[in-house]
Amino acid sequence: MRNEFTKTLSLILCAMLMLSGCGTTNMNNTAKGGLIGAGGGALLGAIVGKIAGNTAVGAAIGTAVGAGTGAVIGRRMDKAAEAASEIQNATVETITDANNLTAVRVTFDSGVLFATNKYDLNAAAKKNLADFAKILNEYNDADVAIFGHTDSTGNDAINDPLSVNRANSVASYLKSLGVSPMQIKNIEGFGSREPVADNSTAAGRAKNRRVEVYMYASEAMINAANNGQLK
Repeated sequence: MRNEFTKTLSLILCAMLMLSGCGTTNMNNTAKGGLIGAGGGALLGAIVGKIAGNTAVGAAIGTAVGAGTGAVIGRRMDKAAEAASEIQNATVETITDANNLTAVRVTFDSGVLFATNKYDLNAAAKKNLADFAKILNEYNDADVAIFGHTDSTGNDAINDPLSVNRANSVASYLKSLGVSPMQIKNIEGFGSREPVADNSTAAGRAKNRRVEVYMYASEAMINAANNGQLK
């Protein structure tokens, strides 16, 4: 037990040293989305997620996670993250879910998806989401959660329903493109309650106006990995 703890601590310290330099892969540009964390493999991806902030998606399950299961799922989620990084106007990160397994967070800027104070998807948004739907259909053993967020401009009476409506718009469009309703486990709006940047600046408010889509291991995926059936 002590050796395992020492080994884990050493890996975390190494990952932190990498992060302080050039260890995190960032592929943000105007043509493609960004991939953060997946470049270092499943283990580093999970550590990056914990450092970056974990939104603990996915209810903890009763199924025991085998010793090699986390690595197998991590590799699959890294592939999903790499595919998602090709989507225009999306930022992609690997994080950890409630079961301490690698998950993927895809963040879309609300300004790209919607007009101000609207929740109707524009043409560019539909193209981006169509590309994303193909990935969700390919990785249909991953569960999905969709969360809408706003900046602090306005009050909760405006921001709360707007964030819910925007999350629902994304979910509805993905379903119209063949994503199974059973795959989408959670749709929520958080208004302005979970900022990721400073709301006192225009740049910060722009980052806070977002829709996040999470892909995380379903119980079926965990069982398949435990049984050596996940590729």
